[in-house]
Amino acid sequence: MSLRHALLGLLAEKPGTGYVLKKRFEQSLANVWSTETSQIYPELARLESEGLIIESARGPRRSKTYTVTPSGLVEIRRWLTEIEPNRSSRNEALLRVFFYFLLDEEEINRLIRKEIEYHRDLLASYEEIEKQLRASPNIGDQFGRIVLEWGLRYEPAFKEWLEWANARAKRAHRTTEGAPRQTRPVAKVRGTKSA
Repeated sequence: MSLRHALLGLLAEKPGTGYVLKKRFEQSLANVWSTETSQIYPELARLESEGLIIESARGPRRSKTYTVTPSGLVEIRRWLTEIEPNRSSRNEALLRVFFYFLLDEEEINRLIRKEIEYHRDLLASYEEIEKQLRASPNIGDQFGRIVLEWGLRYEPAFKEWLEWANARAKRAHRTTEGAPRQTRPVAKVRGTKSA
């Protein structure tokens, strides 16, 4: 349900084509919600069929510019004020950490370093967006800046946690090196013979 409301919100800020909405999504919402182009166009068609948006202009190559309708504004306001948000989250990178006991110290270090690089790059992209938003007087951008601040604060904290986790993993390996075999499970790959 959140994709439709994200699109309604973006169109409430200003009209746009599917392509423009995808770009705006990437520039302002990607740090909290991701989507694919293949999801945007069918959702726009549904929103139009429900009367929540209308086609307000046609461009080259049959591109359609959409505008939110009064009903669409009512719907997004209802979603904002009456619907309890889904606060569940999934983070595959964190899920994998649960199973790092199956890896050796070098593999863990490599994976954590890779994750640190990812978050360093993500922080750099947020900082670039922050520069662009700083110059914008648009009220929607100001609220986007508030959400962006979450990413600007979260990424350094997550990077710090990753560095702590890497040091902790090294200690954990050192303390379990002499432990009996049953306390250090090893993944058995199908088709291999046990020793």
